[in-house]
Amino acid sequence: QVQLVESGGGLVQAGGSLRVSCAASGRTFSNYVMGWFRQVPGKEREFVAAISRIGGNTAYADSVKGRFTISRDNAKNTLYLQMNGLKPEDTAVYYCAAGGGGYSQRGYDYWGQGTQVTVSS
Repeated sequence: QVQLVESGGGLVQAGGSLRVSCAASGRTFSNYVMGWFRQVPGKEREFVAAISRIGGNTAYADSVKGRFTISRDNAKNTLYLQMNGLKPEDTAVYYCAAGGGGYSQRGYDYWGQGTQVTVSS
């Protein structure tokens, strides 16, 4: 089992920046591909970004490419998502996930409880 706890969400103005974090505990953090997903009410949870086990490879949704950066610190068992140039359409609950990876929720076995990010216009 892996327990994931997100933090760092909040309210920010359009064009601003925010960093959300995900602290992991339980099994070895570096065994898992990590991902960020987001969800707004009434919509499917969507892929945002993913990072390989040792951080050498990353992938992003087209909607956030060039603005968001995913990173991980395996010594601290922590995943990060740096969000710059935020837009109102980035408003969502952001979830971190651990598993085998990919662009689909089905590729991840463990999920955090989510953290709300709200971008005002």
